[in-house]
Formats: sequence, structure tokens, C-alpha cells
Amino acid sequence: MNNVLKEYLSQCQAHVEVALAARLPAAHILPERLHMAMRYSSLDGGKRMRPMLTYATGKVLGLSRELLDAPACAVELIHVYSLIHDDLPAMDDDDLRRGKLTSHKAFDEATAILAGDALQTLAFEILANDPSLQVSATQRLQMISALTRASGSQGMVGGQAIDLAAVGYELNLPELENMHIHKTGALIRASVQMATFAGVNIEPEVAKSLDHYAKCIGLSFQVKDDILDEESDTLTLGKTQGKDKNAAKPTYPALLGLAAAKVKAEELHQQAVLSLANFGAEADLLRALSLYIIQRDH
Repeated sequence: MNNVLKEYLSQCQAHVEVALAARLPAAHILPERLHMAMRYSSLDGGKRMRPMLTYATGKVLGLSRELLDAPACAVELIHVYSLIHDDLPAMDDDDLRRGKLTSHKAFDEATAILAGDALQTLAFEILANDPSLQVSATQRLQMISALTRASGSQGMVGGQAIDLAAVGYELNLPELENMHIHKTGALIRASVQMATFAGVNIEPEVAKSLDHYAKCIGLSFQVKDDILDEESDTLTLGKTQGKDKNAAKPTYPALLGLAAAKVKAEELHQQAVLSLANFGAEADLLRALSLYIIQRDH
């Protein structure tokens, strides 16, 4: 990772932490246990990749970080809610997330479910009402529409349903990609769209290029996750290593082999960079983030 990107990641992570903390209900407000669980899962952990993509896309479009705080937080809260629910015994049944106990282990299953539900609704409340989001009502509606589409049965939730149904079955490559375009890629794509909707008079070709970039890195992110599930360790990952393999889940290394999966990740990175060919230095962070996605160790 180059120093510029390293500094950017660090700054963004710190900024997102503050922005999230300000928008989450305080732990002392009734019902305290629910609010504690919401803050426990949302704060102090995670790469913050999705909000970083919102901010980095905003940089391309000349938008301030403060303008994008609300949509960046909204996307991250949807992501956190999905992690809480994915970790439940009824789904992935995991004990660790972001290097600490999963929500249902730190609290209980009922509280974890309710915390996920509340984070999901908070995301849309932020998009609808957050005063820092100085855009038109039409732009707010575009953001809400994009995030609902990315989160629901035609997006992340649908991808998770396909994933659960595919356990023990061998998917072909188009089927595997379709699953991850929904499960992982949809929310990453929405992260970039949040910034394009916050802009004014964004050229359709500009939005199209950024959207294609997001599609490519959405897939490369999942390919790398599958590779790390094979190669990394629990301490580095902050979650149980080998969980997908042991659960007989369809993955890129299982389908293609580990070496070919790495080639696939590199190809997707190159496609993402090519999508940015018409941009100058203002898109360097997006290019660097694409490379970081396939080179990360957790």
C-alpha cells in the first residue's frame, strides 16, 4: 500500500468513526441494551471500505467530505446490519467479527436481530433527514432508492439467500458471479452511486464509468475474500478463517482453483482501472483502492 493511500485510509476510518458515533443513538438512551448493541457492532472496527468509496468518488466529482457524511454512514450502517444478521446461528453461525465477539455472542440473539433491524432503518432515516446532506429532495430520493435496491431481494439480501441455498452445491462461474454481484457487489456499487447522486449536473458518461468501476471492484472484493478464507488466519482476518470452505460454500478458489482465483482478481482490478481511463489524477484514490482490495491481508 502506498503512503498516500495509507494516510487516506487512516483519515477516512477516523472520520467515519466520528460521523457514525454522532448519528447512532447514545448508549444511555432507552432502550439502553439495544443502543449499546448498535454502537458495539458499528463502532471501533472494520475497514470502512464502503464509506471510503463514497468519499473517494466524491473527490473525483469535487464534492466535500462533509456533504457525503450522511450517505457514507447510511451505506456503512446497512453493511453492519447485514454482518450482524449474517453471523446469526440461523445463517453463518459465527463467533467473531472485526476481531471481537459477534453481536449475538456479546449480547444475545434477540438483541442482535433487533440491533440489525434498527441499524437498517436508521440508514434510511439519515438519508431522509440528516441536515448535513445539503442536496435536493430529488437527490435524497435517488439515494434512498439506490440503497433500498442494493439492500433488498434484488441486491444484498437476495445474494445472501442464493448463498445459503447454494451450500453443498457446485455453482458454475456465471452463477457464482451472479450471487456475488448481489451479495457483495450491490452495496459497493451503491457506495459509489451515493456520491454521484450528491453531485449536480454529473454527465451520464461520468456516472456510467464510475458505476462500471464499482461493479468490477465489487466482484474483486469477494474474490479476494474467498482467497483470504483459504490463505489467511483467524487473528489477521478478525473472523473465523476457513469458515466458507468448511461449510461447503461455493467460492472462487473452490471453483477455479487458488491460482486462477488470484488471476481473476487481477483481471477485475485491471477492468476497474480501465473504467477510469478518462479521469485524471482526481481518480488516483479510486485506482489505488482497487489495487488495495486485491492486495489486502484481511
